[in-house]
Amino acid sequence: MTPKERAEKSTAAMWAEDRASKWAGMEITHVDEGEATLELTIAQHHCNGHGICHGGVTFMLADSAFAFACNSRNQSTVAQHNVISFTAPGRLGDKLIAKAREISLTGRSGIYDVTVTNQDGRQIAEFRGFSRAVKGQLFDE
Repeated sequence: MTPKERAEKSTAAMWAEDRASKWAGMEITHVDEGEATLELTIAQHHCNGHGICHGGVTFMLADSAFAFACNSRNQSTVAQHNVISFTAPGRLGDKLIAKAREISLTGRSGIYDVTVTNQDGRQIAEFRGFSRAVKGQLFDE
């Protein structure tokens, strides 16, 4: 199995059980070893009292992209610590695109950066996720 095939199979196994990302309206548009891209179109129910995308929704999108990237090797992996900086607001109707990429993987610990942009390429947020591999796999290999 190639690394991309393993990432795709890992993603399919996780996506089958990921009720939260589906509920929010996310779509997976790319996966490979150590990387993933997810998209979400901002609907009214994603907006806060300021009429912009709730920061928790942006965080959730980035966190989901991070999750698919760090689980791409069929090793069960969870978030250990995450941080996000919001750089611009997402607006109703915007398509948010979260691109996650692996920065470092040493032993059971990984570092991933996720850039969230809108459909025009404007940066909305920058997220850094720290992962920790745990026991188990997503599918039998």
